[in-house]
Amino acid sequence: MDKYLKILKEYWGYDSFRSIQADIIQSIGEGRDTLGLMPTGGGKSITFQVPAMSMEGVCLVITPLIALMQDQVNGLLRRGIRAAAIYSGMSYNEMNILLDNAIYGHCKFLYVAPERLSSESFRIKLRQMDVSLLVIDEAHCISQWGYDFRPAYLKITDIFEDLYPERPPILALTATATPKVVEDIMTRLEFRSPNSMTASFVRPNLAYIVRDTQNKVGEAIGMLRRTTGSAIVYVGKRASTTEYANIINSQGISALPYHAGMNAKQKKDYQEQWTKGNVRVMVCTNAFGMGIDKPNVRLVIHMDVPGSLEAYFQEAGRAGRDGNTAYAVLLNAPRDISILEQKVNNAFPPKEKILEVYNAIGNTMVIGVGSGEGVLQELNLGLLCKNYHLSTLQVHYSLQILKNAGYLEYEADADFPPRVMFLMDGEPLYNLRQNNPDLNIIIETLLRKYEGLYTKYIQIDEYLIAKICNITHQQLYERMLKLSRMDVLLYNPAKHMSYVYWLQDRVSDKYLYLPKEVYADREADQRSRVSSVRQYLENNSECRTLQLVRYFGQTAAEPCGMCDVCRAQNSNKDNALLTKEQFQSLCSQIIERVQASPNITITALKDALDPNLIQNNEDNIMQALRYLQDWCIGQFAGFF
Repeated sequence: MDKYLKILKEYWGYDSFRSIQADIIQSIGEGRDTLGLMPTGGGKSITFQVPAMSMEGVCLVITPLIALMQDQVNGLLRRGIRAAAIYSGMSYNEMNILLDNAIYGHCKFLYVAPERLSSESFRIKLRQMDVSLLVIDEAHCISQWGYDFRPAYLKITDIFEDLYPERPPILALTATATPKVVEDIMTRLEFRSPNSMTASFVRPNLAYIVRDTQNKVGEAIGMLRRTTGSAIVYVGKRASTTEYANIINSQGISALPYHAGMNAKQKKDYQEQWTKGNVRVMVCTNAFGMGIDKPNVRLVIHMDVPGSLEAYFQEAGRAGRDGNTAYAVLLNAPRDISILEQKVNNAFPPKEKILEVYNAIGNTMVIGVGSGEGVLQELNLGLLCKNYHLSTLQVHYSLQILKNAGYLEYEADADFPPRVMFLMDGEPLYNLRQNNPDLNIIIETLLRKYEGLYTKYIQIDEYLIAKICNITHQQLYERMLKLSRMDVLLYNPAKHMSYVYWLQDRVSDKYLYLPKEVYADREADQRSRVSSVRQYLENNSECRTLQLVRYFGQTAAEPCGMCDVCRAQNSNKDNALLTKEQFQSLCSQIIERVQASPNITITALKDALDPNLIQNNEDNIMQALRYLQDWCIGQFAGFF
């Protein structure tokens, strides 16, 4: 391990590896296909970056997370390591340059999205590369039993034949996978022999708490006031991100919303504000968090119960990465599980309804049976539902199933970058440039910055062009429209839309087939996940950490001592329980004291109350405070 430790020290400044990092690196160094399971924040990137630095050739990293690509590339560049990422929005010329750099040894790490693997132009370049290591991040996405299955991952094995003369070792990485998913990942990635390594899923600094409540907003505000540091509040609906962010802001705590439907610029801006600490709370859907490495998150709150323990463990694990005490709180209302069960019902419409949606899409897009392959069109979901008397949920989930079955691609919220293709050249273009200096600078910048503008649409960076031309983005937009109206060029502005892309020709009703693994098996799997969540919420007699790690096929030596179950059990052991009359008396005293002084502290309460009831500790008083919390927040919000 000496050479790996030397690399670790030279580039990352660490003297030793953590957890199973050394075991994974040793396995990769021996050329073995390896699956590494390391919880969120466990240092997965080190396991491939260090051994790749000791190898000849380029390390190809496949990941679906653009934010993670950019963060890791920037981190490597700061360490003097050559790295690049290819993602949507880059021009054809830019991608070619990066791929050529990888071919000629000027790039050590190349990050790509799984969708890129289907591009023939990419695969032609890949055949010319010396790939030393193939890394599959978020590897659970390749398993139909993974909580975040993505069909694009199934294309990964298609490139094996391009990695000539011999496929390099594979390192598959994930933070959450059950034993069933682990086996499926290794099978689908065609491991030469089974080889998985799992770090302990126990997080000794993270307290898992389930709080049954009818007042989730009050609970969340109270917890945010009682803690310091950054926080994440997860919600189930996009509209709730803005709603809850506004409520939190109204209580004097800075918060921003985040969800997949926001445009890319706004998401990036909000994420940067939160990452830098300018805003304390990010209120978000599950679209936020993957690839986010912020160490000082002290609190993660789930306002809505997640659909699986995998998702919960992943999202909760974003708290406390710095090793200091942190809290993951799941707020549970009586109807939450029934809501989850209804979501599963919605996610698997009857097959007749799926066929109805398939035909409605084809008719709307004027795609006849036997045609359509390769067609991409915008989908106006609202208009489709109105015309065919369909519900939005039915259409959305039917399209997801059709996507998994391989009939079409569907994106509910896609950002399409601006694109340009020139029409005018020669003397007409020269004369126009001479007579329109405000347009000339834009034309000159485009022609100098991008190649191939006369042969096809090229994606452009409008903010960069505006900066070079010393004009605002709005001014650039208006002048680009003017150039388009003058037939100088074809201009497609940036667009945020839903779309459908036909992967194969439309089939007739009798030939539409939904494989068992796409429909029936996945429905059963989703119901099993909800059942596991129910058990977790209802099991108030066993340590939360023990429950979670057992779900992932592990065991823990002893209870955590920090979760709500452990704290309740310890309290019951150490303190005599109050009688009903004593508890009522304690509650009455608290109400009286808080009414007299809304800003009273817990310590002052302890000193003021009947010592026979509090028994020289704070457990009974906290029990009463939780019982009274809804009332106290409503009357004296400043108390919490």
